[in-house]
Amino acid sequence: MTVTQDAPAVPAPRPAPVGADRLRRTLRRQAAGVTVITVPGPAGFTATSFTSVSLEPALVSFYISATASAAPAVRAAEAFAVHILRRDQEELAARFARSGADRFAGTDWTPGEQGVPVLFGAAAWLTARRVLLQEVGDHLLVVGEVVDTGAEEGSSPLVYHDGGFGGFTAAPGVAVRR
Repeated sequence: MTVTQDAPAVPAPRPAPVGADRLRRTLRRQAAGVTVITVPGPAGFTATSFTSVSLEPALVSFYISATASAAPAVRAAEAFAVHILRRDQEELAARFARSGADRFAGTDWTPGEQGVPVLFGAAAWLTARRVLLQEVGDHLLVVGEVVDTGAEEGSSPLVYHDGGFGGFTAAPGVAVRR
């Protein structure tokens, strides 16, 4: 009788991660709503990484590059506001995306609770209390519990796709649930 031993399993080679440029080119194909996120300071930036996390409790999140000019203010902030922009607010989105500029110059806003800047005229806005700040890769993940909201009915959203701003038109015959 012959006894054979199984050879030790050789782990399969791991595929090389995709480079940043290739990932960026791929992700440009996804359309995203445009927001401006503000924190006390005042500081703020344009983001398309905003999303709902949970309804119970009411949680939202966003990401910001750890090297962004607004990152230190975001790290220090205990609260933030998210402004969902209207289709006609391309200039505001571009201003808050510009590095090295006074993003609040010429912007109508008021200090909200905990000194969070609340911009006037957005399609919708919310304020949140930060419950998580986590480094993830080269970004910061921020999660907040929503404490207040407001919305303007009937406005069309600003959308970012393939490096440019645009709008949204509902497909004909598709009912929108409100």
